[in-house]
Amino acid sequence: MIRKNQKLINLFNVLSDAVLVFAAYFAALTVRFEVLNGKESILPLHSGAYVAVAACYSVLLVVAYLCFRMYGSYRFKEPGDEIVTILLINGVGVLALMALLYFTRIVDFPRLAVFLFWMFSSLFVIGKRTAVRLVLRHYRKLGYNQKHVILVGSGHFARQYAQDLQASPHLGFMLDGYVSGEEERGLGVHLGGYGDLEKILEERDPDELVVALEPQEIEHMPSVLVAADKEGVRISIIPFYNDYFPSHPTIDAVGKTKLVNIRATPLDNLGWAVVKRGMDIVGALVLIVLTSPLMLAAAIGVKLSSPGPILFKQDRVGRDKRAFKMWKFRSMRVTGTEDTGWSTKNDPRKTRFGSFIRKFSIDELPQFFNVLAGQMSLVGPRPEVPFHVNHFKEEIPLYLVRQQVRPGITGWAQVHGLRGDTSIEERVKYDIWYIENWSLRLDITILLRTLFGGMMNAEV
Repeated sequence: MIRKNQKLINLFNVLSDAVLVFAAYFAALTVRFEVLNGKESILPLHSGAYVAVAACYSVLLVVAYLCFRMYGSYRFKEPGDEIVTILLINGVGVLALMALLYFTRIVDFPRLAVFLFWMFSSLFVIGKRTAVRLVLRHYRKLGYNQKHVILVGSGHFARQYAQDLQASPHLGFMLDGYVSGEEERGLGVHLGGYGDLEKILEERDPDELVVALEPQEIEHMPSVLVAADKEGVRISIIPFYNDYFPSHPTIDAVGKTKLVNIRATPLDNLGWAVVKRGMDIVGALVLIVLTSPLMLAAAIGVKLSSPGPILFKQDRVGRDKRAFKMWKFRSMRVTGTEDTGWSTKNDPRKTRFGSFIRKFSIDELPQFFNVLAGQMSLVGPRPEVPFHVNHFKEEIPLYLVRQQVRPGITGWAQVHGLRGDTSIEERVKYDIWYIENWSLRLDITILLRTLFGGMMNAEV
Protein backbone atom coordinates (compact mmCIF):
# COMPACT_ATOMS: atom_id res chain seq x y z
CA MET A 1 0.00 0.00 0.00
CA ILE A 2 2.83 2.39 0.86
CA ARG A 3 4.30 1.92 -2.62
CA LYS A 4 1.01 2.96 -4.24
CA ASN A 5 0.68 5.94 -1.90
CA GLN A 6 4.22 7.07 -2.70
CA LYS A 7 3.55 6.95 -6.44
CA LEU A 8 0.42 9.06 -5.98
CA ILE A 9 2.31 11.58 -3.85
CA ASN A 10 5.10 11.77 -6.42
CA LEU A 11 2.60 12.31 -9.25
CA PHE A 12 0.83 15.01 -7.24
CA ASN A 13 4.14 16.76 -6.57
CA VAL A 14 5.18 16.72 -10.23
CA LEU A 15 1.87 18.08 -11.51
CA SER A 16 1.40 20.64 -8.73
CA ASP A 17 4.97 21.98 -9.10
CA ALA A 18 4.42 22.54 -12.82
CA VAL A 19 1.06 24.24 -12.22
CA LEU A 20 2.48 26.49 -9.49
CA VAL A 21 5.43 27.60 -11.61
CA PHE A 22 3.02 28.32 -14.47
CA ALA A 23 0.78 30.31 -12.11
CA ALA A 24 3.81 32.27 -10.87
CA TYR A 25 4.23 33.70 -14.39
CA PHE A 26 0.80 35.36 -14.26
CA ALA A 27 1.26 36.39 -10.61
CA ALA A 28 4.51 38.16 -11.52
CA LEU A 29 2.86 40.04 -14.41
CA THR A 30 -0.13 41.00 -12.30
CA VAL A 31 2.03 42.44 -9.52
CA ARG A 32 4.50 44.14 -11.89
CA PHE A 33 1.97 45.91 -14.09
CA GLU A 34 -1.45 45.99 -12.44
CA VAL A 35 -0.50 46.30 -8.76
CA LEU A 36 2.65 48.42 -8.98
CA ASN A 37 1.80 50.43 -12.13
CA GLY A 38 -1.97 50.30 -11.96
CA LYS A 39 -2.31 49.42 -15.63
CA GLU A 40 -2.30 46.41 -17.88
CA SER A 41 0.91 45.33 -19.59
CA ILE A 42 1.58 46.95 -22.93
CA LEU A 43 3.60 43.89 -23.88
CA PRO A 44 1.98 40.83 -25.49
CA LEU A 45 2.89 38.69 -22.49
CA HIS A 46 -0.59 37.22 -22.14
CA SER A 47 -0.69 36.09 -25.75
CA GLY A 48 -0.77 32.44 -26.72
CA ALA A 49 2.91 32.32 -27.69
CA TYR A 50 4.17 33.64 -24.38
CA VAL A 51 1.78 31.49 -22.40
CA ALA A 52 3.17 28.51 -24.32
CA VAL A 53 6.73 29.57 -23.45
CA ALA A 54 5.74 29.83 -19.77
CA ALA A 55 4.19 26.36 -19.92
CA CYS A 56 7.33 24.88 -21.53
CA TYR A 57 9.49 26.58 -18.91
CA SER A 58 7.34 25.05 -16.16
CA VAL A 59 7.81 21.57 -17.64
CA LEU A 60 11.58 22.06 -18.01
CA LEU A 61 11.87 23.26 -14.41
CA VAL A 62 10.08 20.12 -13.20
CA VAL A 63 12.50 18.06 -15.30
CA ALA A 64 15.35 19.85 -13.48
CA TYR A 65 13.72 18.94 -10.15
CA LEU A 66 13.61 15.33 -11.33
CA CYS A 67 17.32 15.43 -12.22
CA PHE A 68 18.10 16.68 -8.72
CA ARG A 69 15.99 13.91 -7.16
CA MET A 70 13.39 16.26 -5.72
CA TYR A 71 10.62 13.68 -6.02
CA GLY A 72 10.44 10.77 -3.65
CA SER A 73 9.83 10.07 0.00
CA TYR A 74 9.94 13.05 2.38
CA ARG A 75 11.04 10.83 5.25
CA PHE A 76 14.78 11.46 5.12
CA LYS A 77 14.92 14.79 3.29
CA GLU A 78 15.99 17.84 5.26
CA PRO A 79 13.54 20.70 4.53
CA GLY A 80 16.32 23.30 4.60
CA ASP A 81 18.38 21.48 1.98
CA GLU A 82 15.30 21.14 -0.21
CA ILE A 83 14.59 24.87 0.05
CA VAL A 84 18.14 25.81 -0.93
CA THR A 85 18.01 23.42 -3.90
CA ILE A 86 14.72 24.89 -5.12
CA LEU A 87 16.05 28.45 -4.84
CA LEU A 88 19.19 27.53 -6.78
CA ILE A 89 17.37 25.60 -9.53
CA ASN A 90 14.78 28.37 -9.94
CA GLY A 91 17.53 30.99 -9.98
CA VAL A 92 19.51 29.21 -12.70
CA GLY A 93 16.29 28.63 -14.64
CA VAL A 94 15.33 32.30 -14.57
CA LEU A 95 18.85 33.36 -15.58
CA ALA A 96 18.73 30.95 -18.51
CA LEU A 97 15.33 32.36 -19.51
CA MET A 98 16.68 35.92 -19.36
CA ALA A 99 19.66 34.93 -21.51
CA LEU A 100 17.33 33.32 -24.06
CA LEU A 101 15.12 36.42 -24.23
CA TYR A 102 18.16 38.69 -24.54
CA PHE A 103 19.86 36.80 -27.37
CA THR A 104 16.67 36.11 -29.34
CA ARG A 105 15.30 39.63 -28.80
CA ILE A 106 11.80 38.16 -28.70
CA VAL A 107 10.61 40.70 -26.17
CA ASP A 108 12.06 43.19 -23.71
CA PHE A 109 10.91 41.39 -20.56
CA PRO A 110 11.08 43.74 -17.54
CA ARG A 111 13.77 42.74 -15.03
CA LEU A 112 11.46 43.33 -12.08
CA ALA A 113 8.95 40.92 -13.60
CA VAL A 114 11.72 38.33 -13.96
CA PHE A 115 12.67 38.76 -10.29
CA LEU A 116 9.02 38.48 -9.25
CA PHE A 117 8.66 35.35 -11.37
CA TRP A 118 11.63 33.76 -9.58
CA MET A 119 10.30 34.85 -6.19
CA PHE A 120 6.72 33.65 -6.76
CA SER A 121 7.72 30.36 -8.37
CA SER A 122 10.07 29.63 -5.46
CA LEU A 123 7.58 30.66 -2.79
CA PHE A 124 4.72 28.70 -4.37
CA VAL A 125 6.74 25.47 -4.70
CA ILE A 126 8.40 25.77 -1.27
CA GLY A 127 5.07 26.63 0.39
CA LYS A 128 3.32 23.66 -1.22
CA ARG A 129 6.08 21.23 -0.32
CA THR A 130 6.20 22.51 3.26
CA ALA A 131 2.44 22.03 3.57
CA VAL A 132 2.64 18.50 2.14
CA ARG A 133 5.48 17.65 4.52
CA LEU A 134 3.56 18.92 7.56
CA VAL A 135 0.39 17.06 6.54
CA LEU A 136 2.29 13.81 6.00
CA ARG A 137 4.11 14.11 9.33
CA HIS A 138 0.82 14.77 11.10
CA TYR A 139 -0.91 11.72 9.64
CA ARG A 140 2.14 9.51 10.18
CA LYS A 141 2.08 10.38 13.86
CA LEU A 142 -1.56 9.29 13.87
CA GLY A 143 -0.60 5.93 12.36
CA TYR A 144 -1.40 6.54 8.69
CA ASN A 145 0.93 6.32 5.65
CA GLN A 146 3.15 3.87 7.53
CA LYS A 147 6.07 2.04 5.97
CA HIS A 148 6.04 -1.52 7.36
CA VAL A 149 9.47 -2.86 8.31
CA ILE A 150 10.76 -6.23 9.48
CA LEU A 151 14.03 -6.20 11.38
CA VAL A 152 16.63 -8.98 11.05
CA GLY A 153 18.84 -9.30 14.12
CA SER A 154 18.52 -8.57 17.83
CA GLY A 155 21.88 -7.10 18.82
CA HIS A 156 23.02 -3.60 19.76
CA PHE A 157 22.25 -1.90 16.45
CA ALA A 158 18.92 -3.70 16.06
CA ARG A 159 17.83 -2.32 19.44
CA GLN A 160 19.21 1.10 18.57
CA TYR A 161 17.26 1.13 15.30
CA ALA A 162 14.04 0.14 17.08
CA GLN A 163 14.55 2.91 19.64
CA ASP A 164 15.27 5.50 16.92
CA LEU A 165 12.03 4.56 15.12
CA GLN A 166 10.07 4.88 18.34
CA ALA A 167 11.58 8.32 18.96
CA SER A 168 10.74 9.51 15.41
CA PRO A 169 7.05 8.75 14.75
CA HIS A 170 6.88 11.52 12.13
CA LEU A 171 9.04 9.38 9.82
CA GLY A 172 6.19 6.91 9.50
CA PHE A 173 7.92 3.55 10.03
CA MET A 174 6.01 0.67 11.60
CA LEU A 175 8.19 -2.13 13.00
CA ASP A 176 6.10 -5.26 12.44
CA GLY A 177 8.55 -7.48 14.31
CA TYR A 178 12.00 -8.96 14.22
CA VAL A 179 13.69 -12.16 13.10
CA SER A 180 16.57 -13.60 15.10
CA GLY A 181 18.05 -16.79 16.46
CA GLU A 182 16.82 -16.01 19.96
CA GLU A 183 13.99 -13.95 21.37
CA GLU A 184 15.05 -10.66 22.99
CA ARG A 185 13.04 -8.34 25.19
CA GLY A 186 12.27 -4.79 24.08
CA LEU A 187 12.23 -5.39 20.33
CA GLY A 188 8.56 -6.12 19.87
CA VAL A 189 7.14 -9.22 18.21
CA HIS A 190 9.52 -12.11 17.59
CA LEU A 191 8.44 -13.47 14.20
CA GLY A 192 10.78 -16.46 14.07
CA GLY A 193 14.33 -17.57 13.34
CA TYR A 194 16.56 -16.84 10.37
CA GLY A 195 15.43 -20.03 8.65
CA ASP A 196 11.81 -18.80 8.72
CA LEU A 197 12.54 -15.49 6.97
CA GLU A 198 11.36 -16.44 3.49
CA LYS A 199 8.00 -17.68 4.80
CA ILE A 200 7.62 -14.58 7.00
CA LEU A 201 8.26 -12.24 4.05
CA GLU A 202 5.78 -14.13 1.88
CA GLU A 203 3.05 -13.92 4.52
CA ARG A 204 3.57 -10.35 5.69
CA ASP A 205 4.84 -8.64 2.50
CA PRO A 206 6.64 -5.75 4.27
CA ASP A 207 7.77 -2.57 2.52
CA GLU A 208 11.35 -2.98 3.68
CA LEU A 209 13.69 -5.43 5.38
CA VAL A 210 16.32 -3.90 7.68
CA VAL A 211 19.28 -6.19 8.44
CA ALA A 212 21.26 -5.56 11.64
CA LEU A 213 23.31 -8.71 12.08
CA GLU A 214 26.13 -8.91 14.62
CA PRO A 215 29.66 -9.94 13.47
CA GLN A 216 29.21 -13.50 14.73
CA GLU A 217 25.94 -13.78 12.75
CA ILE A 218 27.33 -12.68 9.38
CA GLU A 219 27.02 -16.26 8.07
CA HIS A 220 23.26 -15.68 7.80
CA MET A 221 23.66 -12.72 5.40
CA PRO A 222 23.60 -14.74 2.11
CA SER A 223 20.35 -16.54 3.02
CA VAL A 224 18.77 -13.25 4.18
CA LEU A 225 19.62 -11.57 0.87
CA VAL A 226 18.32 -14.54 -1.14
CA ALA A 227 15.02 -14.52 0.77
CA ALA A 228 14.53 -10.77 0.30
CA ASP A 229 15.34 -10.88 -3.40
CA LYS A 230 13.10 -13.89 -3.97
CA GLU A 231 10.12 -12.09 -2.40
CA GLY A 232 10.97 -8.76 -4.04
CA VAL A 233 11.39 -6.90 -0.73
CA ARG A 234 13.60 -3.82 -0.51
CA ILE A 235 16.53 -4.33 1.84
CA SER A 236 18.67 -1.98 3.93
CA ILE A 237 21.71 -3.01 5.95
CA ILE A 238 22.98 -1.58 9.23
CA PRO A 239 26.67 -2.63 9.26
CA PHE A 240 28.11 -3.84 12.55
CA TYR A 241 30.81 -1.15 12.13
CA ASN A 242 28.06 1.50 12.01
CA ASP A 243 29.78 3.68 14.63
CA TYR A 244 32.68 4.30 12.26
CA PHE A 245 30.47 5.48 9.40
CA PRO A 246 30.08 9.19 8.60
CA SER A 247 26.63 10.57 7.79
CA HIS A 248 27.27 10.53 4.04
CA PRO A 249 29.85 7.89 3.07
CA THR A 250 30.91 7.38 -0.52
CA ILE A 251 31.53 4.00 -2.14
CA ASP A 252 34.11 3.36 -4.85
CA ALA A 253 34.76 0.13 -6.72
CA VAL A 254 38.01 -1.49 -7.75
CA GLY A 255 36.92 -4.47 -9.83
CA LYS A 256 34.70 -6.54 -7.56
CA THR A 257 36.00 -4.82 -4.43
CA LYS A 258 33.86 -2.10 -2.87
CA LEU A 259 35.67 0.62 -0.94
CA VAL A 260 33.74 2.65 1.63
CA ASN A 261 35.32 6.06 2.05
CA ILE A 262 34.49 6.93 5.66
CA ARG A 263 36.21 10.30 5.48
CA ALA A 264 34.44 11.64 2.40
CA THR A 265 32.69 14.97 2.93
CA PRO A 266 29.99 16.81 0.97
CA LEU A 267 32.65 19.40 0.03
CA ASP A 268 34.54 16.73 -1.93
CA ASN A 269 31.89 17.42 -4.57
CA LEU A 270 33.44 19.99 -6.92
CA GLY A 271 30.13 21.76 -7.52
CA TRP A 272 29.44 22.37 -3.82
CA ALA A 273 33.08 23.33 -3.23
CA VAL A 274 32.78 26.00 -5.95
CA VAL A 275 29.51 27.26 -4.45
CA LYS A 276 31.05 27.54 -0.97
CA ARG A 277 34.16 29.28 -2.31
CA GLY A 278 32.02 31.67 -4.32
CA MET A 279 29.98 32.51 -1.21
CA ASP A 280 33.24 33.10 0.68
CA ILE A 281 34.59 35.53 -1.92
CA VAL A 282 31.37 37.51 -2.34
CA GLY A 283 30.67 37.49 1.40
CA ALA A 284 34.19 38.60 2.31
CA LEU A 285 34.13 41.46 -0.21
CA VAL A 286 30.75 42.69 1.02
CA LEU A 287 31.78 42.42 4.68
CA ILE A 288 35.08 44.24 4.09
CA VAL A 289 33.18 47.14 2.55
CA LEU A 290 30.55 47.20 5.31
CA THR A 291 33.04 46.93 8.18
CA SER A 292 35.78 49.19 6.75
CA PRO A 293 34.87 52.17 9.02
CA LEU A 294 34.91 49.86 12.03
CA MET A 295 38.26 48.37 10.99
CA LEU A 296 39.72 51.87 10.60
CA ALA A 297 38.55 52.82 14.09
CA ALA A 298 39.94 49.57 15.49
CA ALA A 299 43.31 50.16 13.82
CA ILE A 300 43.56 53.62 15.36
CA GLY A 301 42.53 52.28 18.76
CA VAL A 302 45.13 49.50 18.69
CA LYS A 303 47.88 51.92 17.68
CA LEU A 304 47.04 54.30 20.53
CA SER A 305 46.51 51.59 23.18
CA SER A 306 50.06 50.17 23.32
CA PRO A 307 53.33 50.06 21.40
CA GLY A 308 53.55 47.54 18.62
CA PRO A 309 52.04 46.67 15.23
CA ILE A 310 48.34 47.12 14.46
CA LEU A 311 47.91 43.64 13.08
CA PHE A 312 48.82 40.47 14.91
CA LYS A 313 50.01 37.79 12.47
CA GLN A 314 50.21 34.28 13.83
CA ASP A 315 51.01 30.92 12.25
CA ARG A 316 47.92 28.71 12.06
CA VAL A 317 47.31 25.31 10.49
CA GLY A 318 44.83 25.27 7.61
CA ARG A 319 43.45 22.81 5.11
CA ASP A 320 45.65 19.80 4.39
CA LYS A 321 47.83 20.78 7.39
CA ARG A 322 49.30 23.75 5.51
CA ALA A 323 50.51 26.62 7.69
CA PHE A 324 49.42 30.20 6.96
CA LYS A 325 49.53 33.60 8.65
CA MET A 326 46.19 34.47 10.24
CA TRP A 327 45.54 38.17 10.73
CA LYS A 328 43.86 39.81 13.71
CA PHE A 329 43.87 43.23 15.29
CA ARG A 330 46.41 43.06 18.10
CA SER A 331 44.65 42.92 21.46
CA MET A 332 47.64 42.14 23.71
CA ARG A 333 50.99 43.62 24.51
CA VAL A 334 53.91 42.18 22.58
CA THR A 335 55.57 39.63 24.90
CA GLY A 336 57.02 36.95 22.63
CA THR A 337 54.67 34.20 23.95
CA GLU A 338 52.08 34.51 21.20
CA ASP A 339 53.03 31.33 19.36
CA THR A 340 52.15 28.87 22.15
CA GLY A 341 49.99 30.62 24.70
CA TRP A 342 46.20 30.66 24.75
CA SER A 343 44.73 33.80 26.25
CA THR A 344 42.63 33.46 29.41
CA LYS A 345 39.96 35.58 31.07
CA ASN A 346 42.36 37.54 33.26
CA ASP A 347 45.36 37.41 30.93
CA PRO A 348 47.73 40.24 31.98
CA ARG A 349 48.95 40.62 28.39
CA LYS A 350 45.63 42.08 27.21
CA THR A 351 45.14 45.81 26.88
CA ARG A 352 41.92 47.52 27.89
CA PHE A 353 41.11 48.34 24.27
CA GLY A 354 42.11 44.79 23.32
CA SER A 355 39.58 43.38 25.78
CA PHE A 356 36.90 45.57 24.22
CA ILE A 357 37.52 44.50 20.62
CA ARG A 358 37.81 40.84 21.69
CA LYS A 359 34.50 40.99 23.51
CA PHE A 360 32.70 42.03 20.31
CA SER A 361 34.95 39.96 17.97
CA ILE A 362 36.17 43.12 16.25
CA ASP A 363 39.72 41.75 16.43
CA GLU A 364 38.67 38.98 13.99
CA LEU A 365 37.66 41.34 11.14
CA PRO A 366 41.03 41.27 9.26
CA GLN A 367 40.43 37.56 8.69
CA PHE A 368 38.10 38.54 5.84
CA PHE A 369 41.34 39.10 3.90
CA ASN A 370 42.45 35.57 4.81
CA VAL A 371 39.18 34.40 3.27
CA LEU A 372 39.86 36.33 0.06
CA ALA A 373 43.34 34.80 -0.08
CA GLY A 374 41.82 31.31 0.05
CA GLN A 375 43.44 30.45 3.37
CA MET A 376 40.18 30.51 5.32
CA SER A 377 36.43 30.28 4.83
CA LEU A 378 33.67 32.33 6.40
CA VAL A 379 32.48 29.13 8.12
CA GLY A 380 34.58 26.18 9.25
CA PRO A 381 36.56 24.79 12.18
CA ARG A 382 38.66 27.44 13.90
CA PRO A 383 42.37 27.15 13.00
CA GLU A 384 44.85 26.36 15.75
CA VAL A 385 48.54 27.24 16.14
CA PRO A 386 51.02 24.50 15.14
CA PHE A 387 52.03 23.98 18.77
CA HIS A 388 48.50 22.93 19.76
CA VAL A 389 47.92 20.88 16.58
CA ASN A 390 51.04 18.80 17.24
CA HIS A 391 49.94 18.31 20.83
CA PHE A 392 46.26 17.52 20.29
CA LYS A 393 46.67 15.15 17.34
CA GLU A 394 48.39 12.72 19.73
CA GLU A 395 45.69 12.92 22.40
CA ILE A 396 42.36 13.57 20.68
CA PRO A 397 40.94 11.03 18.16
CA LEU A 398 39.95 12.45 14.77
CA TYR A 399 41.57 15.80 15.57
CA LEU A 400 43.26 16.14 12.17
CA VAL A 401 40.02 15.35 10.33
CA ARG A 402 39.32 19.06 10.89
CA GLN A 403 42.10 19.84 8.43
CA GLN A 404 40.16 18.36 5.49
CA VAL A 405 38.38 21.68 4.97
CA ARG A 406 39.37 25.33 5.13
CA PRO A 407 39.28 26.74 8.67
CA GLY A 408 36.64 29.37 9.32
CA ILE A 409 36.14 32.73 10.99
CA THR A 410 33.13 31.22 12.72
CA GLY A 411 31.91 27.65 13.01
CA TRP A 412 29.42 25.15 14.40
CA ALA A 413 31.41 24.84 17.63
CA GLN A 414 31.63 28.61 18.09
CA VAL A 415 27.89 29.23 17.77
CA HIS A 416 27.41 26.61 20.49
CA GLY A 417 29.55 28.60 22.89
CA LEU A 418 32.83 26.73 22.39
CA ARG A 419 35.11 29.75 22.06
CA GLY A 420 38.38 30.69 23.70
CA ASP A 421 39.55 28.56 26.62
CA THR A 422 36.91 25.80 26.31
CA SER A 423 37.00 22.01 25.89
CA ILE A 424 38.93 21.10 22.76
CA GLU A 425 37.34 17.62 22.78
CA GLU A 426 33.88 19.16 22.51
CA ARG A 427 35.03 21.50 19.77
CA VAL A 428 36.35 18.59 17.75
CA LYS A 429 33.01 16.75 18.06
CA TYR A 430 31.12 19.76 16.73
CA ASP A 431 33.70 20.35 13.97
CA ILE A 432 33.55 16.73 12.77
CA TRP A 433 29.74 16.86 12.72
CA TYR A 434 29.88 20.06 10.66
CA ILE A 435 32.33 18.56 8.15
CA GLU A 436 30.29 15.37 7.70
CA ASN A 437 26.93 17.17 7.47
CA TRP A 438 27.94 20.29 5.57
CA SER A 439 25.31 22.03 3.48
CA LEU A 440 24.80 25.53 2.16
CA ARG A 441 21.85 25.88 4.52
CA LEU A 442 24.06 24.95 7.48
CA ASP A 443 26.62 27.63 6.55
CA ILE A 444 23.88 30.24 6.26
CA THR A 445 22.45 29.14 9.61
CA ILE A 446 25.85 29.49 11.30
CA LEU A 447 26.42 32.93 9.78
CA LEU A 448 23.02 34.14 10.96
CA ARG A 449 23.56 32.71 14.46
CA THR A 450 26.96 34.41 14.55
CA LEU A 451 25.45 37.72 13.49
CA PHE A 452 22.61 37.52 16.00
CA GLY A 453 24.39 36.56 19.17
CA GLY A 454 27.47 34.56 18.25
CA MET A 455 29.90 37.51 18.13
CA MET A 456 29.84 38.22 21.85
CA ASN A 457 32.56 36.60 23.93
CA ALA A 458 31.75 35.87 27.55
CA GLU A 459 35.42 35.79 28.51
CA VAL A 460 37.60 38.61 27.27
